[in-house]
Amino acid sequence: MGGADSSNAKPQADYPLRAAKPVGQMIPHIYKSRINQFTDRGQWAHNNLIAMMHEGIAGGDPHVQLWVYHAPNLSRPTFKEAVSHEFEKTSVGQWFGPSWSTHWFKVVLKVPEHLRDKRLLELHWDAGNEGLVWTEDGKPLQGLTGGGERVEWVLPDSFRDGEEHTIYIEMACNKMFGNSPGGDSIQPPDPNKYFRLDRAEIVAVNPDARQLFIDIWIIGDAAREFPDNSWEQHKALKVCNDIINAFELGNKESLKTCRKIAEEYIGPNVNSAKVYNSDKDPVVFGIGHCHIDTCWLWPFAETKRKVVRSWSNQCDLMDRYPELNFACSQAQQYKWLKELYPYTFERVKKKVEEGRFHPIGGSWVEHDTNLPSGESLVRQFLYGQRFFESNFGKRCQTFWLPDTFGYSAQLPQICRLAGMNRFLTQKLSWNNINKFPHTTFNWVSLDGSQVLCHMPPAETYTAAAHFGDVKRSMSQHKSLDQDATSLLVFGKGDGGGGPTWEHLEKLRRCRGISDTVGMLPRVHMGNSVDDFFDNLERKANSLVTWYGELYFELHRGTYTTQAYNKYNNRKSEILLHDIELLATIASIKDKWYKYPKKDIDDMWETVLLCQFHDCLPGSSIEMCYDDSTELYAKLYETASRILKDVCKVLGYSSASATWASGVTLENAVALNTLPWRRREYVDISEKKGALARGPGPFITLTGLDELIAFQGPLVSLHEISDGVFVLENEQLRVKVEGGIITSLFDKKARREVIPKGQKANQYVIYDDKPLYWQAWDVEVYHLDTRKELLGGKTKVHEKKEHRVSVITSTEISALSSIETVISLSAAVSDDEQSWVEISSKVDWHETMKFLKVEFPVDVRNTEANYECQFGYVKRPTHYNTSWDMAKFEVCCHKFADLSENGYGVSILNDSKYGFATVGSLMRLSLLRSPKAPDAHADMGLHHIRWAILPHQGSLGPTTVRKAYEFNNPLRVLSSTTGAVSTRLDRGENPVHLTHDSNPSLVLDTVKRGEDDENVSRDEFLKKKGGRSVILRIYDSLGGRARGTVETSWAINKVTKTNVLEDDLEELKLQFKSYDCKNYEGTGPSWTSFDIDLKPFEIATYKLHLKD
Repeated sequence: MGGADSSNAKPQADYPLRAAKPVGQMIPHIYKSRINQFTDRGQWAHNNLIAMMHEGIAGGDPHVQLWVYHAPNLSRPTFKEAVSHEFEKTSVGQWFGPSWSTHWFKVVLKVPEHLRDKRLLELHWDAGNEGLVWTEDGKPLQGLTGGGERVEWVLPDSFRDGEEHTIYIEMACNKMFGNSPGGDSIQPPDPNKYFRLDRAEIVAVNPDARQLFIDIWIIGDAAREFPDNSWEQHKALKVCNDIINAFELGNKESLKTCRKIAEEYIGPNVNSAKVYNSDKDPVVFGIGHCHIDTCWLWPFAETKRKVVRSWSNQCDLMDRYPELNFACSQAQQYKWLKELYPYTFERVKKKVEEGRFHPIGGSWVEHDTNLPSGESLVRQFLYGQRFFESNFGKRCQTFWLPDTFGYSAQLPQICRLAGMNRFLTQKLSWNNINKFPHTTFNWVSLDGSQVLCHMPPAETYTAAAHFGDVKRSMSQHKSLDQDATSLLVFGKGDGGGGPTWEHLEKLRRCRGISDTVGMLPRVHMGNSVDDFFDNLERKANSLVTWYGELYFELHRGTYTTQAYNKYNNRKSEILLHDIELLATIASIKDKWYKYPKKDIDDMWETVLLCQFHDCLPGSSIEMCYDDSTELYAKLYETASRILKDVCKVLGYSSASATWASGVTLENAVALNTLPWRRREYVDISEKKGALARGPGPFITLTGLDELIAFQGPLVSLHEISDGVFVLENEQLRVKVEGGIITSLFDKKARREVIPKGQKANQYVIYDDKPLYWQAWDVEVYHLDTRKELLGGKTKVHEKKEHRVSVITSTEISALSSIETVISLSAAVSDDEQSWVEISSKVDWHETMKFLKVEFPVDVRNTEANYECQFGYVKRPTHYNTSWDMAKFEVCCHKFADLSENGYGVSILNDSKYGFATVGSLMRLSLLRSPKAPDAHADMGLHHIRWAILPHQGSLGPTTVRKAYEFNNPLRVLSSTTGAVSTRLDRGENPVHLTHDSNPSLVLDTVKRGEDDENVSRDEFLKKKGGRSVILRIYDSLGGRARGTVETSWAINKVTKTNVLEDDLEELKLQFKSYDCKNYEGTGPSWTSFDIDLKPFEIATYKLHLKD
């Protein structure tokens, strides 16, 4: 009992009686280090695997002959232009530059006889910069990266004939990440970098050595990264050392032996895509990707070349690796390729047809989502989806935005309205305070719309396809209790490039390990992103939800950096709104006026391009902002021409920002491009004002003499002591001293807005030195460095019958100053809330400083309200948790608001986006001064406007409308046909919401339909014919909103559509008559239809016009 039965024991004859020799245990850290030695390019390179990589090399004459043409003045000539010039002889070892210059090389290759029968011949070209290989007849073939990466081009078999063959190489004097002066890529570029051509040679590569290099790389990773207490790790370590022991320098057969040993760990099928044919279920799905920043550390012009370099590479790789599926976004980049490189565009198009190259994202560029207006976000998808559909026959299903700095709360709704129900990003993995808790989830918009969201757990969109990337796809997955699958997005990126052959070879071996040994998550290649999401959708109802914005806890400085660029964005968005409205009216009023669709498209494409997520946020080099300023200048020139033409059609002179010359009350109107009645004072000369009051796009003006005679001064300004002024109208009384508002008394509400002893419109400045990303980041500790700026003596600036102003100069430093004008206009009526307007002129020359302006208010709430696209979001005013504190700087659009029950204060702005509300202190961010990547960011003169708007009640239509009005001031026009009083084109806007509609409804856009006759420009899309007008209406305050749309245009039906203008449902029409003239003066007939919007809903309607 308890003992073995010796009668059943059998002697083991093959087990030796005596130990033959001592055998020791592997010492892990030594044997792991030995693996690195086997492939090291240092002192062992002549005695390890590296020494057998090449079977022969041929360089110099007559095998590689070089001539060069230096493009002048940093130009980027086309192939045709370049080859028309004389080329001069050159050689390896020569230097080329400076930064951003282009040099075209004529390369004549002649393969020597002793290399012609080698298995793999490549041209190795390395000048440490980017390049592009062209055929002799001008076809781009493949991009080159330089610096040891992607330096090889596989020679065609036809080059093995012993004859001379000519190719061209276009050299761009920049690295993949631009031209930074040292190892820190975000520093401003060095304009005088030169690049040495180090290699230009024909190389016979030993495929066995190259494949063994990948074998031991990945098996070595298993030895290093698998747990030390696992048999899988120990086996990997043994296999690696067995390979090294079997290797014999100079013996090619030993390479085959080594590879056979490797099969013990990676299996026998890694040499082809057959490795993915096992019937075992994968959990990681690899997708090739090439993230190309449309501008960043290089200008737009270089991006155009990055696109052809990168996408040519992928077409080439697809021919060699059948498992490669490649996804790439940004319709703008496809358009550039189509226009500039039609041969490569056709290659891409063929791969799209094969189902291997996948246009994705649905947007014009990978845009910022914090700063663009709601309509801009819509147009990103409208222009993007139409381009993809017209060129590739289908729309995108997945919104692809891996690198953008936070995500608007309304994106899920806009995505669904644009035909997309999936979303991929990963940027929140960069959060530097809280870790985002989900990998796969349903993201829910303000209106309740949702998209299926996945954030790759490898936490990168430029994975190098390492063993560790595959491993992290499981170990960092945060949604394993709901679904264990993930996407692995791999390929060189940011500066382009995409997957390399090494990436694909490594993933084959990772799959081989999973099937042969196990432990590593099983990766699969050959599927698309849509395939991945199709599988996820089956589980969508069980996935967790995230409501509201995806706030990014980093890069908060991008709400403020590059202020002029942000101003241009806001101004252009408003201009386009106005042009579309007026051109729509004119095209219906006058059949001879052609809606300027091409110009409008060109302007929109400019705005959308400049909303790229490194351009609009302010995180690009100076060259990019030189480019964007030039693009906006062209846009303004086009807009001015269109406005002049359209106003002429409508019977008026072109619009002026202030007043038109020769204006009188008899021949003037105020142009109102907003969809509600306006009552405001306007300037009709340098000294005189008038009251504009009424609906419609053209509002008549009333002089102020009778009004003043009847009720006395409309607004007053008194100096109550030296340098202390009181500005007062019927609603507000404002006390100003030293540029500071020490009292703001609301006469209607009978309450003081500014807490006792505190100061509003107080400029404050902070040290602004983030941990690394200068243009991007402002860190929480900057708040500890607050310093108040003291204003000088306040003086009278203007005293007009309708407006009074005081002016104050404030010194920031010996280099910088502010001139501030505080104005108060006359109150129009009791139900039109007055605001206090501040206009500043800042001469800014600081270094790593942050300028803000503060408004302490006597209002309490634990949440403040911030306008976003098509609505607003609430954010905490306290620091209860780290999630609350992380929002110490947030984004807003035209207003931020702090309200309690019954009362509140809104801060309006005309071009700013950064804000914070801490307790009862509201703070608008004005200017930053980072020095990287643009050393001169924001230096110079800035004109900034903001306003303080007290209001009774909580946040409501008053704030929403006043914010619009602050950004859309009335413009005075003069009639071209005589006195306005004789014209019949005044009165209600030809399309508007009726006065009894819910005031939270905003008619935000009026434009012609994309598929209208004589309007549509998408040549491959089927024209729907007819004429139509598109209306975009949204609920701005988050409640059920009913209303009625009226129009004087003759329409035969109205349909509700998505933002792509696909008809969804037809609405019932009603016909009404009023005893008034309509806009066109043709009679009192109106057509109307009722609308009913859910909270924060964005609704699009198509008015089908009668012929």
